[in-house]
Amino acid sequence: MGKRGIETLVGLFVLLGVVALLFLSLKAANLANFGKRDIYRLTARFDNIGGLKVRAPVRSAGVPVGRVTRISLDSKTYQGVVTLEIDSHYVFPKDSSAKILTAGLLGDQYIGLEPGGDEKNLAGGDVIPQTQSAVVLENLIGQFLFSKAAEAGGSNGSPK
Repeated sequence: MGKRGIETLVGLFVLLGVVALLFLSLKAANLANFGKRDIYRLTARFDNIGGLKVRAPVRSAGVPVGRVTRISLDSKTYQGVVTLEIDSHYVFPKDSSAKILTAGLLGDQYIGLEPGGDEKNLAGGDVIPQTQSAVVLENLIGQFLFSKAAEAGGSNGSPK
């Protein structure tokens, strides 16, 4: 094998490595959907979506079952309307609930689905009836500081 043959093999190896890195980065970012999958869409309404983003995972018992595809604001109720795509081989009862959860203390947010006990299942286009909004860390800190300030202001500071 001559010098030109070795250079060609090295070039093909480098090209294969670049393609593999591109594939892995798209899969890690959840941007690529390789292969057709059957899905159905559900909608959930939240008073506060916090830092939830489009393409955030939807999980049930920690298992990814879908993802967020759209977030909008209802101009009448001023609630966040979140559209979810759920893989069709996962079915949930009609009385299931959705919560916005955080991965770790300061991690990304995702939707957690908790199945209910109803015999009928959610179908495409249904609205998840029970939701729990995101816990916003800044609000919790503000409430804590406010309550501590109120406690300190309530005592007159005189010794007993």
